[in-house]
Amino acid sequence: MDLVKFLKKELIWVDVSCETQEDIFKTVASQGEKLHYVTSHFLNKLLEREAVFPTGLKLDGYGVALPHTDPECVSEQFIAVLTSKKGIPFQLMEDKNQSVHAEVIFVLGLNEPHSQLEVLRQLMGIIQDKGNIRALNEANSAEQIIQILKKIAVNE
Repeated sequence: MDLVKFLKKELIWVDVSCETQEDIFKTVASQGEKLHYVTSHFLNKLLEREAVFPTGLKLDGYGVALPHTDPECVSEQFIAVLTSKKGIPFQLMEDKNQSVHAEVIFVLGLNEPHSQLEVLRQLMGIIQDKGNIRALNEANSAEQIIQILKKIAVNE
């Protein structure tokens, strides 16, 4: 399975102006609802899940977040990608008392368990390479983000 097939140009934001993870979630949920990709419960479920199971990851000098929620809130599968040069604070997955400024956020809107596991596996491979995160964060458009992820996926 190729995570690229879940990328939607209309759900990619380059250097977002959001200040908080809630702003990020509202941005994705609002656009997702307009496009009928998610139900009206998506935002609340995303916020609830993130409060209990934080998704921030501090890697080698950079931060990433992989928020996701219940499959029943997703009508059409997608991966939203948001980049932020200054980073958005997310609590760390392994320690809620610490946070990381996530420069790249992948919001997973997946409704099939096997899709989610496979996509998470692929994303872990992508995000562990600092060069990949740098390339994504330097992209100037949704099209560039998609091209970068396609290139990475081919080389995996």
